[in-house]
Amino acid sequence: MILLLLFFVTYSSAQTTANKTLSDSVFELIRNSKNKNISEEGRFTFAKKANSLAKKISDDSLSLITNRNILSFYFDNDPNAYIQTNHRILKLSKSLNDSLSLGNANYALGYSYHVQQLNDSAYYYYSTAVKVFDGLNDNEQLSYSLGSLSALQFESKDYYGAEENTVRAIKALDNVEETNDILDQKWILNTNLGSIAGSLKNYDKSLEYHEEALVTANRMDEDFNNGIYSLNNIAFVKREQGYFEEAKNIFADVLQSKDLQQEDPSFYALILENLAYTTYLTGSYTEENVIALFEQSNKITDSINDRITRTGAAVSMSKFYKGIGDTKKAKIYAKVAYDLAKETESNEIYLESMKILSKLDKGEEGKNYLYEYIRVSDSLLQVERNVRNKFARIELETDQLEAENEQISQENVYLIFISLGLFVTAVLTYLFISQRAKNRKLKLIQVQQKANEDIYNLMLGQQDKVDEARAKEKIRVSKELHDGVLGGLFGVRLSLDSINFNEGKEAMMTRAKYISQLQTIEQDIRKISHDLSVDFESGSSFMDIVSELIDTQAQAYNIEKEFIYTDTISWELVPNKTKINIYRIIQECMQNIYKHANANIIKISISLEKELICLDIIDDGEGFDTTKSKKGIGLKNMKSRVEDFSGEINWSSQSGNGTTVNVKIPYLNQSE
Repeated sequence: MILLLLFFVTYSSAQTTANKTLSDSVFELIRNSKNKNISEEGRFTFAKKANSLAKKISDDSLSLITNRNILSFYFDNDPNAYIQTNHRILKLSKSLNDSLSLGNANYALGYSYHVQQLNDSAYYYYSTAVKVFDGLNDNEQLSYSLGSLSALQFESKDYYGAEENTVRAIKALDNVEETNDILDQKWILNTNLGSIAGSLKNYDKSLEYHEEALVTANRMDEDFNNGIYSLNNIAFVKREQGYFEEAKNIFADVLQSKDLQQEDPSFYALILENLAYTTYLTGSYTEENVIALFEQSNKITDSINDRITRTGAAVSMSKFYKGIGDTKKAKIYAKVAYDLAKETESNEIYLESMKILSKLDKGEEGKNYLYEYIRVSDSLLQVERNVRNKFARIELETDQLEAENEQISQENVYLIFISLGLFVTAVLTYLFISQRAKNRKLKLIQVQQKANEDIYNLMLGQQDKVDEARAKEKIRVSKELHDGVLGGLFGVRLSLDSINFNEGKEAMMTRAKYISQLQTIEQDIRKISHDLSVDFESGSSFMDIVSELIDTQAQAYNIEKEFIYTDTISWELVPNKTKINIYRIIQECMQNIYKHANANIIKISISLEKELICLDIIDDGEGFDTTKSKKGIGLKNMKSRVEDFSGEINWSSQSGNGTTVNVKIPYLNQSE
């Protein structure tokens, strides 16, 4: 017992030392992955090695560190790997009760699914992040999570839910130090509130929030163009209120912002379009000036392939041309807006373009656009309702899931005690179970021996079948040699004996005739020899063997042949017995055609139809009456061969119209 304890202590100490060495290697790899003097590819390689080594140590804390370290490399380059890594971090955080990592992983997953427009999953992970950061009193991360959640709700037109979470996000920052990043977050949240109020047609409130956002942007050290974005938002709201001159002047001022066209060409194109349409709304404009602004906007959006801004410009141009009475151009740009909005899923512009088109065309086409407008509008309204209901349902189900997890945790404590009791019981019953296992092993050996005997008997039976088949084949060859070759030789010999002592031209001609018959008998012997030498288990393709048979016999019989076969049949899966029978059927048919049909052409095809190998043999010979003709032994042999593997054979023939033989054989449901 003392020796066992000493071994355990020594082993544990050695294991601890080895793990510490590996841990040091992991941290060294992490340091290299953060070394800016190394290329990004090299740093990524170090990060992957660190992560892989941490898995081998089986240390959850170390794995959590290495997985968080590798995230930054996946963020822009591999979205799927980024999501998978965050799921691993989620699992590790739960096992380690690391709430901060848990919150960050949920937020990252919410963002990833938000980008991929998987809104249900995004809502679930954002909501979970909110609860985690709220429990940690981490107000900064709580604000970011609430802000992202409200943005998702706003996109889904859950305006009241979005407003509630945006207000919560702003309040969470009340006691947080106002760094530039925090001011940027406050700008985003006030802008969100302005957009929500604008969507609810509460323009006065919308203007307040956008003006507050502008004040916040002006307090920033670097406002990332937030200020001019707020001015654009303010001008847009004023235009909606009907203050066209004020809106026009603000858009014009924004357009003069330094380096705006180079820094943000998409936004610059948007301002051009807004200025053009707002100028038209003032009523004080020249058509050439407005059109020039629109065209300049379109030129920029086309150059950067900005289809979203191009869509908005198209619908504005349609309304402009409709307003000045140019119905033709109004319809053109309305159709452009319609197509682009459908392509980019810009639902509001999609609806607006259909409304314009329904008014511009008074005929049947206009009615169709109106009907489509009503249908899409109702459909989108239903979708919005479903989304709001779904978000509420996800939140409820999440709360239920958390309650269930808490209950499971309590149950796990009880399970630990129960497991200990079961372990003691298992130790006590070990000897009894091991003895039973030995008995079962002996019984299994006996069963295996019996199975081996059965297999041996089956092999003997199979060998008997092989021997029987060989005997039958010998009898067939014997008959062919006796009845065909020897009979022919005997006849020729007698004939030659009768003219042996004759001389003259007539005797010479007669001998030549019998020499010709001997050559025919020689061909028969060669054919029988060839048949016996066919090896279906050699490396040759079965189709090559069949082709050789057809070529050889067609040449011997002086018949034109055509052979077509499919490559879809895997002949190595077809039993040799089946291939031999197919070969013999073709051989027998060609002999029958030569002996009886007086045919000039023979067509042979092999195809696969509905898991059946289909063999078709067609000749243009004299044919026979299948209802009256007595089938010879050759036809009976063919039928017997086909029945051996559950196939079917049919003859189709009429006197003077040739013969068709059709054979159907199961493809794979056969045994050797």
